[in-house]
Amino acid sequence: MNTSKPERIESIDIYRGLVMFLMMAEVLRIAKVASQFPGSSLWTWLGWHTSHVAWRGCSVHDMIQPSFTFLVGVALPFSLAARLGRGQSFFRMAGHALWRSLLLIGLGIILRSIGKKYTYFTFEDTLTQIGLGYFFVFLLAWLRPAWQMAVLGVVLVAYFAAFALFPLPNADFSYAAVGVPADWPHHANGFAAHWNKNSNLAWAFDKWFLNLFGRESPFEFNRGGYATLSFIPTLGTMILGLLAGNWLKESTNRSETCLKLFATGTIAILLAVGLDQFGICPNVKRIWTPSWVLFSGGICFIVLCILSLLFDRTGVAFVTYPIIVIGANSIVAYVMAETLPGFLRETIATHLGLIHDRWGYRPLDLFGKEYQLIVEGGLILLCFWFVLWWLYRNKTFIRI
Repeated sequence: MNTSKPERIESIDIYRGLVMFLMMAEVLRIAKVASQFPGSSLWTWLGWHTSHVAWRGCSVHDMIQPSFTFLVGVALPFSLAARLGRGQSFFRMAGHALWRSLLLIGLGIILRSIGKKYTYFTFEDTLTQIGLGYFFVFLLAWLRPAWQMAVLGVVLVAYFAAFALFPLPNADFSYAAVGVPADWPHHANGFAAHWNKNSNLAWAFDKWFLNLFGRESPFEFNRGGYATLSFIPTLGTMILGLLAGNWLKESTNRSETCLKLFATGTIAILLAVGLDQFGICPNVKRIWTPSWVLFSGGICFIVLCILSLLFDRTGVAFVTYPIIVIGANSIVAYVMAETLPGFLRETIATHLGLIHDRWGYRPLDLFGKEYQLIVEGGLILLCFWFVLWWLYRNKTFIRI
């Protein structure tokens, strides 16, 4: 492994900032606002892309988690090179990687436990999923790219085969008992039914695994269909990021590197679409199917390519300063987005809400009652950004 100090790649920082901005922007509740304009094609489009799809397919919102996961892999070669440059041994770095994995798993569980009476042991949170696979991708980072791609292939094929070999539910299976209407329009027929919601291998595993932990009530199903075993193909997404990170780190010709990113992304997307359309493996983010690894990973390659062409070594990355500020403390941004919106909404309502009705206006209704949620969410986003800007300005970066 090359131990020279790596060059700072602006596209990675910008991509990370964009992803965290999209996550924090959930406070705008655009999908809920869009429901007030059923006849508007623009609002329908915005509502679709700020919500998760029901099962198969992809919206912009669905790309937040895979992008965040992909970037973990992208950053790893740069992190290891920096640590090697400081003289750290493999075993010290391995210990840190293992500790980081445990912290990410624990933080994910803590965030999911907010508002619960007891610790809520669930492992589908973004941080937990990354934590479950992070140590393995750390080890893979020491292998040659050919071996990394071989492991990726084994992971995807083995995960596909495990689902395909798992028996389909009996004719009398009660979908209502697992939170899915019997006439749910998103269920597939034929071979693709092996990946249907809450009747697949990952659901069956969680019926056993999650009930090993103390719970308020026995686990029967996850309402969204999310599953613990998704960490396995999530590892595949991190491997794709690792490959991209190596290409960027070793790059001597930016145009060639961008072409490689674009070509790889295009091939991955076409392969994933083919697997989905021919009923071989549906493209489902919620259970992170192998086709989803390829499809979302392909988009990540192309986005990284575009950002690299626009900003790497071009001298114009300064225009993205507000976004870079967000990405510089991605863990802080993630935790704030998960914990603070409720508190900030109450605070805004206290100071800018009904109390001002005595004067005949409400600042939150500045653009009309239909847009009140967006105005409120914009104020919350501004609060988030100023916290992140203060940390960035004072060179305070929270890392795990």
